[in-house]
Amino acid sequence: MLSQSILTGIRVLRTEARRNIAIVAPALNKASDPIQQLFLDKVREYKQKSAGGKMVDPNPEIEKELKNELERVAKQYGSDGKTDMLKFPEFKFPDVKIDPISQSAN
Repeated sequence: MLSQSILTGIRVLRTEARRNIAIVAPALNKASDPIQQLFLDKVREYKQKSAGGKMVDPNPEIEKELKNELERVAKQYGSDGKTDMLKFPEFKFPDVKIDPISQSAN
């Protein structure tokens, strides 16, 4: 009974390992399918173009639209024009001094 459960466990592990290798192997090696290769080339090209967190291939119309939207949001939320609306706000929570409570034994 114990040997049967061990054999079943080994079969499951072998199947899982085969599935995992089958999923990961195409990503590690050069694709054999030309469509896959084109897709991988485009993903790598996009990765290079998007370095630095900038937009990929922006045209002047899109940049203008982004600027207008940022100005609208800044006006809506009361920005003074100097605040970077793309930056996450920094919160400061000062430590409040709390007076210790002294309990008297009654």
